[in-house]
Amino acid sequence: MTKADIVEKIHTTTGLSKKDSAAMMESVFAIMKESLEAGEIIKVSGFGSFVVNQKQARRGRNPQTGEAITIEARKVLTFKPSSVLREAINGETA
Repeated sequence: MTKADIVEKIHTTTGLSKKDSAAMMESVFAIMKESLEAGEIIKVSGFGSFVVNQKQARRGRNPQTGEAITIEARKVLTFKPSSVLREAINGETA
């Protein structure tokens, strides 16, 4: 599913114009991005949580040459689905 697909679904569901639907979606994504950059956790009830975690530097190996390398410390974005979403995906009913 692409951004255009999401905009189309918002448009058909809400009756907003495609331009307004796209602007609303972009606003939501911008707010999420700013929050995650600030290190905040985003929790969407019935959907899941987005969390930025810090990964430590570690030793690794170049698979082509076998040479030992150091993988730098970095931040990674993780998503944990809610139990409601997980059950819906797996076809379980309450």
